[in-house]
Amino acid sequence: MDKKDLIRKSYFLKRKKNFFDIEDDFFFPLIKLIKKNKIRNKNISIYYPNSYEVNILKILDLKFFKPFNFLLPIIEDNSLMNFYIWKKNDILFINKYGILEPEKSKKIIPSIVLVPLLAFDIEKNRIGYGKGFYDKFFNKYLKINKKILTVGVAFSFQKHHNLPVNSKDFKLNYIITEKGIIK
Repeated sequence: MDKKDLIRKSYFLKRKKNFFDIEDDFFFPLIKLIKKNKIRNKNISIYYPNSYEVNILKILDLKFFKPFNFLLPIIEDNSLMNFYIWKKNDILFINKYGILEPEKSKKIIPSIVLVPLLAFDIEKNRIGYGKGFYDKFFNKYLKINKKILTVGVAFSFQKHHNLPVNSKDFKLNYIITEKGIIK
């Protein structure tokens, strides 16, 4: 087992043991960030939480986010990820990884991507589940659209002192936890 796999396993167990439900104020630093960056494109990608991930679905009920289009990822046949519009209570389908996905419609490039993760460090590196879907998406689309804001979503206890990274790993713009935002 390599170092990243050991970290994944350790933080998955840590997240399972320490999971808690977040409050609405979890999103206040994100709202400030969106206002500060004057983001006009209202397409925000979220994830449908599973395996003790931060339950970001509360964002759907916050007044500030009412004008936003919410997007969920779909893992395509070519192992790439794309985003599609999803509204609360729309039907979801289970993919081969056990992750809920929306119905395919028009593919949309989000202006903000809220990224799930298992561990992060102070340099805003992340370790996900090991398939590289978010890294591939960012490496492809940030060459086209440099204005995509990438925000990791985690609990503060998911912070690791120094994550191993390679050339395919993508550093996030920000990490948001219940203790605030890491810039």
